[in-house]
Amino acid sequence: MSNIQIVIPNGEPHKDRYFRQSKNMNFTQLELIEPIQQALKDAGYATATEIQAKAIPPILEGKDILGCAQTGTGKTAAFALPALQKLQEEKKYNTIHTLVLTPTRELALQIEENFNAYAKYLRTKSLAIFGGVPQGRQVAALKKGVSILIATPGRLLDLMQQGIVDLSQVKILVLDEADHMLDMGFINDVKKIMLKVPEKRQTLLFSATMPKAIRKFANGILRNPVEISVTPESSTVDAVEQSVYYVEKPQKTGLLVHLLKDKSIRRSLVFTRTKHGADKLVKQLSKTGIYAAAIHGNKSQQARQRALADFKDSKIRVLVATDIAARGIDIDELPHVVNYELPNVPETYVHRIGRTGRAGRGGVAVSFCDMEQRSELRDIQKLIGFKVPVTGEVKENGQLMRK
Repeated sequence: MSNIQIVIPNGEPHKDRYFRQSKNMNFTQLELIEPIQQALKDAGYATATEIQAKAIPPILEGKDILGCAQTGTGKTAAFALPALQKLQEEKKYNTIHTLVLTPTRELALQIEENFNAYAKYLRTKSLAIFGGVPQGRQVAALKKGVSILIATPGRLLDLMQQGIVDLSQVKILVLDEADHMLDMGFINDVKKIMLKVPEKRQTLLFSATMPKAIRKFANGILRNPVEISVTPESSTVDAVEQSVYYVEKPQKTGLLVHLLKDKSIRRSLVFTRTKHGADKLVKQLSKTGIYAAAIHGNKSQQARQRALADFKDSKIRVLVATDIAARGIDIDELPHVVNYELPNVPETYVHRIGRTGRAGRGGVAVSFCDMEQRSELRDIQKLIGFKVPVTGEVKENGQLMRK
């Protein structure tokens, strides 16, 4: 670990600033049934986000949806709330009524958690199934009867081939994060699964971006869909305060430690490019008394879930993540994201900072940029149409000079 200390000439600590905005309609205006309204009140939700306000009414009317929405816009509730209401009306509790396909196990678990929260006063049974763990418990739960199934394509296809899952009664099919299912090579599995789902169904497709391949795929499976787009495809969330520090690699850990000394930062999600880099940073932080955990593809599912739970419960303040592992992390009131290393794909920056400023809440996204990554920063700024303000620069002697 670098021994370089960050020196602040004026002694002023870094402070977060939060922006809040509320331009959205109240949930009571969306004609949701009382049990769902009560569950939303219990969860502290009063106003619907833009995607929710636009998607819930047509879904309740039975229309197909083609939705383009970034992570953090509230799209899970946009499909979960009307799906639960339609299930309650049809009272199909012991057969799979709603099937949600999603690319990662973390996202599957998060969606299951959301369904359970919204269904607090309903009789529905939700289950997330995914690979990387023994199938025994998932199979046992399926045999007891499930009305909402959230699944990663590989595990679902495997259980279907074993004759364990029956999709013949599915009424609503949701494809979430469709662009990432395409990127991760799941589309062929999705097509195989769809052959077993009734043709007469309601299909809801959500994607953070809308490349030609997704548009072509959507055209083949959706019937006269209502198209909804919120937060333009390569724009950042307005509520996020962005800044960048110029700092070379040996001094990044010292700068991060300095920023994290600000106790007003209750939680911080830190992004690295590699699994090795994530593990190394956790060890470096622990030596300074900052306890953190890493989540990435080499971690077991149990380890990832434990780290995420500890982070949510504030047992640790810092979660270090790679981009793939961070998909689906949905944490209420996450005010702080740090790009310890800038991503080499500009769009990934948008997804990363979308972890904060969720549902209109304010947040702060801080990026560290070394000399080798100046071109990545230029590409990011070109994509978002915004020059990220430079907060400061760390000199070779470790002194932080604020701009």
